[in-house]
Amino acid sequence: MRKPVDYEPADITAILQLERGEATPEMQKRALSWIINDVCGTYDQSYIPNDTHDTSFREGGRFCGNTIIKMLKLEPGKLRRFQEWTKQQLKQ
Repeated sequence: MRKPVDYEPADITAILQLERGEATPEMQKRALSWIINDVCGTYDQSYIPNDTHDTSFREGGRFCGNTIIKMLKLEPGKLRRFQEWTKQQLKQ
């Protein structure tokens, strides 16, 4: 069973400031790092022997973290061009 995520006062402050739109660049990075690494467990082993439910739960968190990482690596211009190309292909 996964234990609750640890956090420090600085993590709470970073998340609160991020939600308010007032986070400094350092706070933004801290909040994102906490979400990806600690909350989602993106880089943690998800397999739990003899516990398919906990394994599935952890995989759900990793999916969220990987989705965020994917978005951080995408280039919006290329994505728009790909979407337009896909629409054209579907019309044919």
